[in-house]
Amino acid sequence: MNSAIIVGAGFGGLALGIRLQSAGIATTIVEARDKPGGRAYVWERATDVGTFTFDAGPTVITDPAALNELWQLSGGTIADDVELMPVSPFYRLNWRDGTSFDYSNDDVQLRAEIARLDTDDVAGYQRFLDYSAGVYHEGYEKLGSTAFLDFGQMVKAAPALMRYQAWRSVYSMVSHFVRNEKLRQALSFHTLLVGGNPFTTSAIYALIHKLERDGGVWFARGGTNRLVAGMAALFQRLGGTLRLGDPVTKIETLGDRAIGVVTASGWSAEADAIATNADVMHSYRQLLSGSRSAQRTANGLVKKRWSPSLFLVHFGVKGSWPGIPHHMILFGPRYKELLADIYDHGVLAEDFSLYLHHPTVTDPSLAPEGYSTFYALAPVPHLGKFPVDWNEIAPILERRILDEIGRRLIPDIHDRIVTKFSYAPSDFQHDLSAHLGSAFSLEPILTQSAYFRVHNCDPEIRNLFFVGAGTHPGAGIPGVVASAKATARLMVGRE
Repeated sequence: MNSAIIVGAGFGGLALGIRLQSAGIATTIVEARDKPGGRAYVWERATDVGTFTFDAGPTVITDPAALNELWQLSGGTIADDVELMPVSPFYRLNWRDGTSFDYSNDDVQLRAEIARLDTDDVAGYQRFLDYSAGVYHEGYEKLGSTAFLDFGQMVKAAPALMRYQAWRSVYSMVSHFVRNEKLRQALSFHTLLVGGNPFTTSAIYALIHKLERDGGVWFARGGTNRLVAGMAALFQRLGGTLRLGDPVTKIETLGDRAIGVVTASGWSAEADAIATNADVMHSYRQLLSGSRSAQRTANGLVKKRWSPSLFLVHFGVKGSWPGIPHHMILFGPRYKELLADIYDHGVLAEDFSLYLHHPTVTDPSLAPEGYSTFYALAPVPHLGKFPVDWNEIAPILERRILDEIGRRLIPDIHDRIVTKFSYAPSDFQHDLSAHLGSAFSLEPILTQSAYFRVHNCDPEIRNLFFVGAGTHPGAGIPGVVASAKATARLMVGRE
């Protein structure tokens, strides 16, 4: 293989491009939007007091070693392009009764936090940590960057997965080790960051706890999109071509081969292999509309379970808030019942839980001096379960979310806001061609993981490859970077 084209410049597409270009494969990445990043887009809002910078999506950077590996392929380090800043605590979890729990990898502090909730759970947490280390080794270190192309690979992996009771949910497994309900929520909410319901997502995803403990939680100075910009700069230094602002409208096929792409501007190119970092349903249904096998796959994907969407409120406010940490989880009055409304019932409930991102406490440069940048994120049903006009719903939900932050953290928030805007499921669908406005692609349940997820290489079109949240191993920065490693292994050396 001498040449490749990648559709989409999200984390997965960029990571794959870096790996292919490092292996001597001439690679072009074609991106629909004016900037790379995909879900990790960035907005700048100019105001009378100065410019506020808002990250669009992923803000929790974990496993920096996996990112650094991309630079090491050509003898560099991530520090050549990106400054990663440690975040501590990783998260502050807050409940409506005023209880807070600071979650970090400082053992002394963490055990003290657990003891404040329930002293008997300190020993249980240690057993959970041992369990998390085991599934991290089996599920991430051994299988995270392994492409599952045939069922035999799944069979070989099954004994280890069953040994760790992969059929159980994360919440069920956490509950096996600790009894305090708040601690159960604190140790199980992580699956929501990759689109999974803690009550249905495989217990294997408890590996996230070990991933964070070992590698820490980080933030890129200047915002997550500075990490994207660093990856794009590395890709281009290696000789890769990045084409922005020109959506791919068609992946052309001939028989059982993908031969090239066509874009909205009329530009076209051919390559030995095509990889797509675009939404998997969009890739199969729209981009591969001329392929019968692709349409059969698309018909199968329609029946799958898709992750929920998100509603985000971005806002810049007057004042600095050193008492509000970088990452907070503001739990609502319900946990399991709220998640059932989102995932199963398609109900936009009166209550909600929020992830609050406050980057200026780590990097004040993201807002004018004396001001702060935030976003609040609420999981909501995808458009298939809750098909409403978000232009009508958004202002109402935005107000309710800001009111809640006002009640719990910033009492005069409405008087302090300088700039704000929201981002809804319809925006995920429009801007990212996300099926049903899903924010994380396929839901990460056991029967949609590994071999049962969209394969890193299409079984019929043998030089068509997939990278990103919809393929193995799944969503989240570590997941999509690992998918790029798995996909690159298939592509490098493929004739």
